Amino acid sequence: MRKNKSAIKRAQQAEKRRVRNSHVRSTMKTNIKKALTALSQKDRPAIESTTKTAVAYIDKAASRGVIHRNQAARRISRLAKKAHKLLVSSAG
Repeated sequence: MRKNKSAIKRAQQAEKRRVRNSHVRSTMKTNIKKALTALSQKDRPAIESTTKTAVAYIDKAASRGVIHRNQAARRISRLAKKAHKLLVSSAG
């Protein structure tokens, strides 16, 4: 158990951040899964809207420091690459 006030406060702050970060991370993953589901169903309007939402939430998570900016860039790139590949193939 922590003894001094500053250590107790740091532990409380860390716990608040952990809960907030886990919520942001979980919501981000949910949005990514929705986009991947739309991709697998090949539903063009759903692909565009869910991918846009997922990218926005990934950016939000990176700006809050929940994930590293390079990880955010990698996730966005991979999602956009899959969406583009499907949208271009269905357009032709």
